[in-house]
Amino acid sequence: MKTATITFGVLFYLKKQKTSTQGKAPICARVTVNGKRTEISIKRSVNANEWDERKGMAKGSRKETIELNMFLNQFKAKIINTYQQMVLTDVPIDGPAIRDKILGTNHLAPTLVSLMEYHNEQQLHKLAPGTMKNYHTTQRYVKKILMEKLYRDDVVLSQLTYKFILDFERYLFNYVPKDHQKPLNNNGIMKHIERLRKMINMAVKLDWLTKDPFASFKKHFDKVERESLNNQELVALTNKEFSIERLRNVRDMFLFSCYTGLAYIELAELTPNKIVTGIDGGLWISTSRAKTDTGVRVPLLPQAIELIDIYRDDPRALNNSTVFPVISNQRMNGYLKEIADLCGITKTLTFHIARHTFATTVTLSNGVPIESVSKMLGHTSIRTTQIYAKVVESKLSEDMGRLCARLGNDL
Repeated sequence: MKTATITFGVLFYLKKQKTSTQGKAPICARVTVNGKRTEISIKRSVNANEWDERKGMAKGSRKETIELNMFLNQFKAKIINTYQQMVLTDVPIDGPAIRDKILGTNHLAPTLVSLMEYHNEQQLHKLAPGTMKNYHTTQRYVKKILMEKLYRDDVVLSQLTYKFILDFERYLFNYVPKDHQKPLNNNGIMKHIERLRKMINMAVKLDWLTKDPFASFKKHFDKVERESLNNQELVALTNKEFSIERLRNVRDMFLFSCYTGLAYIELAELTPNKIVTGIDGGLWISTSRAKTDTGVRVPLLPQAIELIDIYRDDPRALNNSTVFPVISNQRMNGYLKEIADLCGITKTLTFHIARHTFATTVTLSNGVPIESVSKMLGHTSIRTTQIYAKVVESKLSEDMGRLCARLGNDL
C-alpha cells in the first residue's frame, strides 16, 4: 500500500514562562508532523541555566542530570516508536494522535469515520429513511477519497483542512460512477458537501474539532428549472385509457399527487385516518412532511376524492392499511417513463414532477396565493416555494387580458 509523505520531528525545550519560584522550568516535548506542532508535557523540570537549548538536553555530569537525560532519550524513543508503529499499521497520523497514544488517552482523538458513525446513531430516528440513505451515500464517497487519495481508511479530525474540502469537491467532479450511468452534476456534488458540512458542524459543537475547515468554503448551486406538466399534458394523462393495471395504478397515484402536492413518501404513508373533515366541512389531508416533520393540511379537490374512491376497496391497499396500493419509488418512476411514452409526453416523468405540477399548473397558475401553496406543500420558508413559482405563459396571457379589459372599460 502506498504511504503519503509525512514529515516528522521531536525535540525538547523549556517552557520558561512557567518557571517556578525556585527557578525551575518544565520540560516539554515538541512533536512536529507535517509542519504542525504538538506539545507533550513530560512532567519533569530543570533550572534554566542547566539546560542546553541547542541539544535539547540538560547540561552537566551530576547523577541527577545523567538520569534526566536518560529519561529524555527514553521518552524520545517512545515517541519515535509510536510514530513508526502508526506508520506500519496505516492509522491516521498527526501530533495530537501521537500525544494521545503516548499519554494513554488515544480515545480522545476522534476520527472522521467515528464522527460519521456517531452522526448516524444520533440521527437514525430523527431523519427520514431517504435522507439517511443520502448520508450513507455521502459517507461512502468520503471513505473512497480517504482510500484513493490519502491511502488510509480513516483520518483524525484535527487533520481536516480547507484543502481537504477542496480535494473532496474536485474528487466528486472527477468521479466516474460504476453503478449508474450519469456522473455527478454540480448540484449533486454540493448536496454531498452540504451533508459533510453538517457532520463537521456536529464535531465542532461536540468540541471534537477546534477549527471548522468549512469556514472559508462557499457552496454554489446552479439554478435549475423545475419541470412540471402543463394543462394539456395533465388532461392527456387523465384521459388516457390503460389496459395494463400496474400502469393505471401508477398513473392514478401520480395524478393524486398532482392534485394534493404530496411527495412519494407522504403518499406511501397516507392512511385513511389522515383523511379528515376540515373547517369547511369538506375532506382534507392532515399529515406531516417526512422531510421536515412539518404539519400539512390540504383541502381535497374533487379529482383527488374521485381517485381515493377508486381504491377504497383495493385488497392491496387494505392489506397495507393505506389509501393507495403503493409500490417502491424506483418502480413507480420506471412505470412513469412507460406512461409518458404512451401519453405522448416528452418530459422525463418522475413522481416528484407531480409535486411541481401541483405547485405551478394546479395552484399558482390558477391564482392560489403563494402563501397558501407554501402551507399546503409543507415548506418551512416561503423562499422554498418561490423555486416552484414558475408562472406559465397562459397565466400571464389571462392576467394581461383581464388588465386590457379593465383598462378598456375605464376609457
